[in-house]
Amino acid sequence: MYIKSLKLQNFRNYADESFAFDPAVNLICGENGQGKTNLLEAAAACSTMRLFRTAQKKEGLRFGENHAFIFADFLAQERDISLELRFSRTKAMEIYKNGVRQKRQSDAQGLLKTVLFCPEDLALIKAGATERRSFLDHAICQLRPRYAEALAQYSKLLDHKTRILRDWEKHPSLLDVLEDFNEAMARAHFVRKLAEKAVQIQTEFSGGRETLALHYATVSTVRNPLGPTVELYEDLRRHQDSHAKAERDARSCLSGPHKDDLVARINGQPARQYASQGQTRTAALSLKLAERELFRDDTGQWPIL
Repeated sequence: MYIKSLKLQNFRNYADESFAFDPAVNLICGENGQGKTNLLEAAAACSTMRLFRTAQKKEGLRFGENHAFIFADFLAQERDISLELRFSRTKAMEIYKNGVRQKRQSDAQGLLKTVLFCPEDLALIKAGATERRSFLDHAICQLRPRYAEALAQYSKLLDHKTRILRDWEKHPSLLDVLEDFNEAMARAHFVRKLAEKAVQIQTEFSGGRETLALHYATVSTVRNPLGPTVELYEDLRRHQDSHAKAERDARSCLSGPHKDDLVARINGQPARQYASQGQTRTAALSLKLAERELFRDDTGQWPIL
């Protein structure tokens, strides 16, 4: 799996530029502000259908332009694939695979597998839970495009439920539909596989002096995050039912996957609180390299790093 070429038009600081890549290792050099990271962002966007530095795709447009394009030719699963991402200041991004427009982002997401590592990722262990949930979700979306659809649906449901909790005192009838929004999903199985790989990598980094343990932290009522779906559903609903009044009083959602976390421990101690700078960095690297190995196990090909 590798990118053969990229063509950028009005993307970030590129007016019109083309790049050809080697199947092995590519070294990209340049002065500050010349667009090295922009090039990596374009490559990653062809995999995830998002820009890793912003949630607003229109921010990828070159200053003063209303449209931008990323054209990519790559080899994946022994197939030649062309992908075109069309950005606009006024409408949603359009995606074309081999010249055919795709109805959903998930139709093209994960065709190209990438593992992106940037300086901000060194703070993955010490950062808040939101960053770690994002790391898990972006990896799973590449492996399982349908997960991206479920994630988007959950985000919409969460937004609706939050509005209901915020406004129910003014409009009590909103509580009648609250039950419809008490659903959830889990990331625990991915964390289990990630942990198996990351532990080995961390051990190599430290020369056998450190052990890394990863744990998926969710609500206390969940007996086993790796349990059957029916059991998870019952456990989560029990937690939601017991916190129904607290949610109404707080006017916010207190339970659900948006509150879960990936907890890392080094030599038995919580890494976020007690890990040194060096341990934090090697643990973050271990997570990224473990993600790379999981992609290799799942697809039979190394992703682009």
